[in-house]
Order: sequence, then C-alpha cells, then structure tokens
Amino acid sequence: MIKFLDLKKINEPYEIAFQEKLNAVLESGWYILGNEVAVFETNFASYCGTKHCIGVGNGFDALVLIFKGYIQLGKLKKGDEVIVPANTYIASILAVLQADLFPVLVEPKLETYNINPDLISGKITSKTKAILAVHLYGQLAEMDKINDIAKQNNLLVIEDAAQAHGAISDFRKSGNLSNAAAFSFYPGKNLGALGDGGAVVTNDSELTKVIQSLRNYGSEAKYQNEYVGVNSRLDELQAAFLNVKLPNLDIENNKRKAIANRYLSEIENDKIVLPTLSLRGMKESDHVFHLFIIRTQNRNELQHYLLENGIETMIHYPVPPHKQKAFSSWNNSLFPITEKIHDEVLSLPMSSVLSNDEVDFVVSILNQY
Repeated sequence: MIKFLDLKKINEPYEIAFQEKLNAVLESGWYILGNEVAVFETNFASYCGTKHCIGVGNGFDALVLIFKGYIQLGKLKKGDEVIVPANTYIASILAVLQADLFPVLVEPKLETYNINPDLISGKITSKTKAILAVHLYGQLAEMDKINDIAKQNNLLVIEDAAQAHGAISDFRKSGNLSNAAAFSFYPGKNLGALGDGGAVVTNDSELTKVIQSLRNYGSEAKYQNEYVGVNSRLDELQAAFLNVKLPNLDIENNKRKAIANRYLSEIENDKIVLPTLSLRGMKESDHVFHLFIIRTQNRNELQHYLLENGIETMIHYPVPPHKQKAFSSWNNSLFPITEKIHDEVLSLPMSSVLSNDEVDFVVSILNQY
C-alpha cells in the first residue's frame, strides 16, 4: 500500500536529533516558553523574512490572535467584515467568527482553487476592514492583486499560510506578503511538529507585543494582565523538534516539487484535471505542494479504483464551509465554483519521502484508469 502520507517515514531521519532535544529539554527543567521557543521564533522569522515570530498553540489560534490583536490595537472592531475565500478549510472561517468578526465569502478561481481577486471589490462594503488570503494546498494566492485592492480600500491583509511554508513570490516568502500571517505546524504540514503548534509572523512590532501578551493570559509580566487573553503557547518540546526540522524545509519542499513535476508531466488521462501552474505566469516557487490535487467527475469511483490498486488518497475537502451544519444560515447560499471543487477534488500521495518507484506506480495506475 502506498500511503497518502507516511509521517513515521518522514520523521525517521530526525529520530536521533529528536531524542537529543528531548533529553536537553528534560535536563533544562524549563518546559514552557523557554529557550527552544525563543530560538525557533528567531529562526522562523528569519526564514520567512519577517521581523517577528510569535509561537502559539496551533494554526487556528494564530489566526484568531491576529484578529484579536488588531481589535486591541483599534484597527478592527467586533462586527467588522473580513473577506474570506469560500473555498477553504473551515478553520479559516471559524477563526474570523471566534474573534467576533463577520466573514464574507468570495468564490475562488477554478484554475487555482484560491480566492478570485476580481470578485473581491464587489463584496467590499463600509464594514469591510480586512482580507484573509488563504494559500490553499500550498499554492500562493494572488497577493499582488489582493494587496493592491487592500491599499485602495484601506484594508488589512492577513495570510492563512498554514499549508504554504516556504512558498515564494518575487523573492519574498509566504508570511511576508501581508500585514501578518498564521502558520500551522500540525504533523502533516510541510514543516510539521510531533503534535500541535503554530506561529504568527509579522513586521508589525505593536501587533507582536499584543499577541505575545494575548497568548499568555493577556500578561506581559507575571500576575499582571493587561488584556483578556488565552493560553496558547508553542510547546517548548515541539519548538525543539521544529528547530531540528526547519533547516531541511527547503530541501523537503524541493522533493515535493520534483514529485509534483513528475505527476504534471507524466499523468495523461482526459478524465483527470491536473493543477494549473501556467496561469498568471506562476513560477514553480509559488507552490510548495502541501497537497497535490486532481479533479475528476467520478471521484468516488476513481478513489475506489486507486485503493483497490494499493494507492491511498484523501479528499480535501468533501463538504464546503457554507454547506456545513454549523453554518446553517449559509446552507442555501450559492457558490457553484466552490461546490464543484469540493465535489471533484482528490488528493494524491504527496510527501518528501515518496520513492521514484512509488511515483511510477501512481502515474501508471492513473493512466490506466
């Protein structure tokens, strides 16, 4: 069986270094917001090209804390509208709601699966104060256009970069293409921990100071609480593991791109729609292939066929946010492009540890479908 994602195999090369880090953290006797977190924050900010990084509990909290931080700074207020892609994982929308803001959904481009910038202006009202750009599946949203729209309308731009560690646009990495960005280090991400973890990166020193307090009960000094904060801190041990893996992130991303290029050039089946990278002159660096997404009108049949032939796949995501029971008020809304995507997408095996033989086999079986 070719696994969709073999986390054990991905982390095996790091096991000795992980054990050394575990021993070092145990020996230090300091388990919350210690040296490993501080080192990772410095390292990841440098990697992204930003001034600041704040380690938090997970990617969802990273988004929520960005919004809450801007509320504390007076740049947002409860009830403000935030433009959000209709085609995204539900966490993007939940984060907006968690901060008492109102999400306004905008359809994606079918070719890229990311928000269609040409539709944003038509959704902007006097209540709109921010755009949340999601780099879905590892492919950068069209940030030049999004930032131009934001500048014209005096809006904040926030990146949900949970799936796009290391993606580059014009020599700038994801996380450094907006006012602030949220990352997830969930184990399956391109840079994955061995548990939950997340971070905010930004060049905004005021926002950084507020989020550093908000993540720690709203406290800057012990027992002195300036804000109504939360408990959302990157774990010291997870930070230690991330410090081990970060130097290899670009190497592992390049392996993903090489596999993706093989899929793109070798899969030949008119029943299958492959990702589009030529649109707007996209460079290879714009996509780090957290997921390799194909589309087909017979998805369940294709998924069953692949499984019968020993290839595990996944569906990201079968039900769009506006059709979820949690958002019943949106259930009758029409987002046909989003719905088409969610009805047709299938994720092929994709990771830095897939062998050439495994890629050969996936390609062969797909071409025979």
